[in-house]
Amino acid sequence: MPVVTPSTTADPPLVTRLLARWPQIAERMLAAGLGATPPAADLPEGHFTAEVLPAIYGCGRAVLQAIGEEREFTRAEVTAFVAPVAQRHAEDRLPLALLIEAMHGSAQSVLAEAAALTAPGEIDELTVVISRLLDLLMHINVTVMEAYAEVEQSIYSAEREARRELCSALLRGRPAYDEAARADTALTDRYTVLAIGIAPPAQPGPASDLLARRRIRVLHRTLDARTNGGALATFDGSAGIALLPVHSDPGTDSARYAGLAEELTEQFGVPAYLTECRAVRRADVPAAAAEVAELATLARLLGRPSGLYRLDDLLLEYQLTRPGSARDRLAERITPLLRNPHLLEALEAHIRHGSDRKTASALLHIHPNTFSYRLRRVAELTGIDPNEPDNSRLLAASLTIHRLFPPPAARDSGDDH
Repeated sequence: MPVVTPSTTADPPLVTRLLARWPQIAERMLAAGLGATPPAADLPEGHFTAEVLPAIYGCGRAVLQAIGEEREFTRAEVTAFVAPVAQRHAEDRLPLALLIEAMHGSAQSVLAEAAALTAPGEIDELTVVISRLLDLLMHINVTVMEAYAEVEQSIYSAEREARRELCSALLRGRPAYDEAARADTALTDRYTVLAIGIAPPAQPGPASDLLARRRIRVLHRTLDARTNGGALATFDGSAGIALLPVHSDPGTDSARYAGLAEELTEQFGVPAYLTECRAVRRADVPAAAAEVAELATLARLLGRPSGLYRLDDLLLEYQLTRPGSARDRLAERITPLLRNPHLLEALEAHIRHGSDRKTASALLHIHPNTFSYRLRRVAELTGIDPNEPDNSRLLAASLTIHRLFPPPAARDSGDDH
């Protein structure tokens, strides 16, 4: 093995200077690798930061220290840093070719950094660093390929597929004894039925597929950690149902899922809406699943904060969404305002802040007198004065229906101001 030749300059050794700059170099490596390789590059900013950057930083720092100490950095040491991250990429079905391309982009980045820091008298030292970093890249490639092969033989196995089939059978109301046997999972008499909803991606495509698969993996891991692997779930990356076995007091079991919405929101990077129905009899699972799925969509479309909701939290809004002539008549009340979005905004601010005209007008960045004028126009166009408490509740209900069931955009025949 070549020995690092001490620098003849007054500067610290090259390895020491690389270590001092390593936090910034690690970030640039991620940006030059996964951050620049399509379609991974099209994922939301920071998608890989929490899971990948610590591995880059830790592994790179460890190998630079090994170079400075003139000792070998073994494949076992590499595996400790790389294998968990590679496993998660494989579970997300991040294409192996894409990952290898990204790793080489990161390698080129760090080699360029090392070359830029090298003084004329440090060529021998640079040669050693490059040689050791190439050895590291070889170990990483082998570790990644082994992790992908292992995941292919495990997570997409017949048992995992059987668990998905068992969940689907229960959601369809089938007896599911055969599916339970294939999944090696005992059926319980009652389940907590949990709907998970997040905003779907703006545009479908390879990046949104990668994002969905990561969310699926995160959800399964999070639920498994809270149920000792007992949760069943169907989830497509935007919406789904989880069946959580109830083995004891429903209230005690439910406490396990406290903070789940916040945890998923943090890991997904977007608001997560959870709605639950506790301790549902197995025969009633399909009806409960349909209800909580609708509630999750309702909470999201209403712009509620991320969190865990139950029917009691959305009673009024849920009832307003029931089809019928009353809902249609309520929706018609707001129709005259659809060509004047600023009047809709004024009405929403009024309903939110009531008599606090100053706060409501400040929210819209208009003068209180302008705000009062807009409310008068609402009364003139709809025939309903929002300043009357009963009328205000009626218009609030109409607005809720408008948010959930927006009509086709009306042609603008001239705004009122």
